[in-house]
Amino acid sequence: MLRMMAFLLCALPVWVSAENCPDEPQAQVDHLATHISQWDDRYHRLGQSPVSDELYDQARQRLARWRECLPHPIATSDNPLATSRGSLPHPVAHTGLEKLLDEQAVGAWLGTRQDVWVQPKVDGVAVTLVYRQGRLSQLISRGDGALGQDWSASARKIPGIVQQLPEPIDLVLQGELYWRLDDHVQSAHGGLNARSKVAGLMNRRQLSDTDAAGIGLFVWAWPDGPASFTERIATLARLGFSDSQRYSQPIQQIADAAHWRTFWYNHPLPFASDGVVLHQAARAPAERWQVSAPYWAVAWKYPVTQALALVRKVHFKIGRTGRITPMLELAPVQLDDRQISRVSVGSLKRWQALDIRPGDQVSISLAGQVIPRLDEVVLRATSRVGLPVPDPHDFHALSCWQLDPGCEEQLLARLTWLSGNQGLALPHIGRETWNVLIQAGLIASFLDWLTLDPAELANIEGFGDRSRARVLESLHSARQRPFAQWLKALGVPPAARNNLEGDWQTLVARDTQAWLAIDGIGPGRAAQLSAFFHDPQVQALAETLHVAGIDGF
Repeated sequence: MLRMMAFLLCALPVWVSAENCPDEPQAQVDHLATHISQWDDRYHRLGQSPVSDELYDQARQRLARWRECLPHPIATSDNPLATSRGSLPHPVAHTGLEKLLDEQAVGAWLGTRQDVWVQPKVDGVAVTLVYRQGRLSQLISRGDGALGQDWSASARKIPGIVQQLPEPIDLVLQGELYWRLDDHVQSAHGGLNARSKVAGLMNRRQLSDTDAAGIGLFVWAWPDGPASFTERIATLARLGFSDSQRYSQPIQQIADAAHWRTFWYNHPLPFASDGVVLHQAARAPAERWQVSAPYWAVAWKYPVTQALALVRKVHFKIGRTGRITPMLELAPVQLDDRQISRVSVGSLKRWQALDIRPGDQVSISLAGQVIPRLDEVVLRATSRVGLPVPDPHDFHALSCWQLDPGCEEQLLARLTWLSGNQGLALPHIGRETWNVLIQAGLIASFLDWLTLDPAELANIEGFGDRSRARVLESLHSARQRPFAQWLKALGVPPAARNNLEGDWQTLVARDTQAWLAIDGIGPGRAAQLSAFFHDPQVQALAETLHVAGIDGF
C-alpha cells in the first residue's frame, strides 16, 4: 500500500524524542518541505523510493514539528499524491491508512471495535481491478486515490492476476501488486526495493513475459462485497484470489494482533511486507469511501530499523595511535529500546566523502542490534558550517606525548591506555581521572604524574581525602610494574611483544635490519619498532623512567 496522506502522518505520535527548533526555522522548514515534495513525486509518480518508508514518515513528523516553530504557524494541506494523478477515475476511491505507532494505540483502536481481522501489509503498488461480465476490464494505478493511470494492457500479461472469473459477474476490487519472493523473511532481509521494482515495471510501455511472471496480486478490499469478512475472503478465494484468505486471521485483543505482527515479521512470506493491517468487518458503503484514512482499517508498522537523526555537532576524536575518528553529536533519537545521541563516522576518509556538517540529517541503525551505526546522509543542511578538521599528517603513533596545541585528545588517550588493563592496570585510574588531573594543570606531559604529591592533589576541587589517597596509592604502584608491562603501557607496536627480550638499552640498540631478522616480524613492523625505540621523545621518556628507578630502564 502506498503512503497515507500527509496530514495523517503529521498527526501521528513521534518516533524520535523531542528536539529543539532549527536555527533558521523558515529556511529549514522550506528546505525539508521541498525535499519531501521531491520524494513524493519520485515515489508516487515514478515508483522510486529515495528513502525508506520509516525515514520518510519521520521526516514528515519532523516537518510538522518544525512548522510549529515558525512565528506564525499555518495549517498545511500538502498532498503527497499530488503529482501522481492520472486520467482514469477509480470506481471507488482509495482510502489510504492511518498508521498506529505502538501497542497502546492499537489496543485503544481495538477496544472500540468488533469482528476485526489482521493481514500482512504487503509492500507493493496499490491498484483497482475492474471486472465486467467476469473478464478483467481495467487495472488502474492508485494515482492520487481518485484518478490513476491505465495499466490494463500490462495487467493482461500478468499470470498472477485472474483474467477470467469463474462467474460472469461485475466486480471492483482493490489490492496490491507485489514482486514474488521465495521464503522472504522481512526481519532478516528488509524490503529489497521490491515495491520500486513492481512500480518501475508497470510504468514501462512494454512488460516482458518474464517480468510479468514475477508479479503477484494481494486483494485487500472488496468495496461492494459481503458484509461478513469470513464470507468476503471465502468468496474471493473461490474467485481465484486465494492470498486474501490465506493471510487473514481473526483477532480479539492486542495480544492477537501482536502475535501475528511478530509472526509475519519473522517467518517466510512470498512478498515483502512492512507491517500489518487491521480490518474491521463493518465499513462504510462503497459510495462513501474517500481519499482519506477510513475508520474501519489501520496499519501497525513493523519495528523501526532506522532513525532519522539531526546532527548537532561534529567532533574529531584522536586516539592513542593518532587515528582520527569523527563523532556526530545528535539530537537524541529512539531506536529499538535505546536512546542514541552519538555515533561514529568510522574514519576521517569516510567523513570527508560524506561531508557531514551540523544541521544535516542522517540515517542511524543498530549493528548487531546493539551498536549505533551511521548509514547515510539523508538531507543536507541549507548552510555548510565550517569545522576545525585535524590534519592527519600531524597525528601518528609517535605524536602528542605532551600538551602541544591540538594534542589534548591523543595525550588523554595515551594516559587512558597506560592505566588500563592492557597497560599498567592501575586501579581507580581511568579517563575521567586523567582528565581531571590535566584540567587542574598537574599533567602537561606523559609522565608528569610520576612525581605528584598529596599537596598538589589537595588543590583539586571534588577530590576528598579518600579519593586523593586512592589515586596516589595507585599511581605509586606503577613503579612496581615489570618492564614488559611498562613497554605495553608506552604503546610499543603490538606484534613485537613476544620478541622483546632484554632491557631498554638492548632494544634501542637494534636497527631495522636487526628487527627484521627476528621471526614473525615483517618489513612494516620492523620499521615501526625501529622508529619507536629511536624516537627522541620516547627516549626522553625512557630516561625519565630510568631516573625514577623503573625496572628495565
